[in-house]
Amino acid sequence: MTDPTPLSLRDLQALILKMYGAKDVARGVDGTFMWLMEEVGELAAALREGTPEELALEFADVLAWLATIANVAGVDLDAAVRKKYGSGCPGCGQFLCQCDLSEKP
Repeated sequence: MTDPTPLSLRDLQALILKMYGAKDVARGVDGTFMWLMEEVGELAAALREGTPEELALEFADVLAWLATIANVAGVDLDAAVRKKYGSGCPGCGQFLCQCDLSEKP
């Protein structure tokens, strides 16, 4: 049975730090980045041919490894996301993006 309490981005980053922090720091940014890329590859495969359950697990892995590398690099993901997206789309400034589809907001 899982805990129904919501897990914020800040909570996730703290949980990953508590569970794996010492190992992650020892591995460093480069080694951690390689693990993140491996998980992104597994997510890509699951998007093509995985079950919904496999897909969900791969999304969770990518998010966990992103939190891991943020911890190693000293980045507060919650603060970074709020700064970049908290006032709307970085491209057009709207909360409902009005950027052209060909643009990367």
